[in-house]
Parts: sequence; C-alpha cells; structure tokens
Amino acid sequence: MADQQEPSFVFTHRVAQAADTESIRQLMQASIAENMKAFLSASEIEAAKETMGVDKTLIEDGTYFLIETVHEGRLVLVGCGGWGKRKTLYGGDHTVGRDDSLSSPSTDAARIRAMYTHPQWTRKGIGTLLLELGEEAARKAGFMTIELGSTVPGEPLYRVRGYVEVDRKVDTAANGSENTVIKMVKPLI
Repeated sequence: MADQQEPSFVFTHRVAQAADTESIRQLMQASIAENMKAFLSASEIEAAKETMGVDKTLIEDGTYFLIETVHEGRLVLVGCGGWGKRKTLYGGDHTVGRDDSLSSPSTDAARIRAMYTHPQWTRKGIGTLLLELGEEAARKAGFMTIELGSTVPGEPLYRVRGYVEVDRKVDTAANGSENTVIKMVKPLI
C-alpha cells in the first residue's frame, strides 16, 4: 500500500481590512472551539473566551495579517494574527483592562497578538508564518523586544520559537473556571 502524501499548499498573506472582521471572527470561533479541546475542558474554553476575540485596533493599525490559500478552486482564510504597537498584551475589543496607548520602541516591547489557525489547517506552519510576519514588522518598526500573552494551547509553539515565560496569570472567569494567560518574551535583536 503506497503512502498517501498530503497535498502542499501555498500560503499567502495580506494585511486585514475592516471588511474582513466577520471572516476573522468566524475563524477565531472555530479555532477556539476546536483547537483548544486537547488542552482545556469545555468550561475552561468558555473561560478563555473572556480574553480572546477580534481587536479592531490591530486592524485599524494595519498590524493584523490574514493567511490564505487556494483550496478546491477558491481562496480560503486559514489563519490570522499579528503584532501590536500598543500596550494591550492580549484580548479582544470586549476584554477588560485594555491599555491602547502606544508603546515606545525604545523602552517597550511590541506584542504578538490574536493568533488563530482554522482547525482544518493546523500543523502546516501557519502559526510560525504569523510569528515571523509579526516579528519582522515589529523589528522594522524599531522594537527590540516582543512579548505575548499565550493560552495554554499556544505555549508549546511559542517556546519552540524562542519565547520564554516571564509570568503566569490565572484568573477565575465569570463561569467559575480558571483562565490562564502566560506572558512570554523574546528579543528581536
């Protein structure tokens, strides 16, 4: 029996526009619902939603990327994520405690933000591509350090890509479940 070889896909990227917001939201919801199941219980996934979602500021700043590919003759969104030049470390428009003031490249870190991969497209390098795009853009903007707020499912990828944990915050969500955010940092120089 011959080995079944998975087809290879060419991934392209572009900067997200306001018109992409609903497609981004749908991809995020699918990613949260499916990709976290191996790491978190259903109630922990619901708790994580308090700190996850669309951040329109990233789209307005032009720092949010969409990863697309052609599949079965049509262009499909397979991943999204970006970098932030504002002090907010993680979260969507609804997240409590945001600080949307601008970061200074000479004293503050840039942020990797809101990375999601469609469940049918995991383990194909999309997360790594998003990290590379965000890191390079932040480097070009003059930032020397980059940090992120990772979920438990995201932590293995970030560790492999050179991020180091500096803090772990566990909050109790509205549903009573724990929501863990891991602050991780990486030098860009």
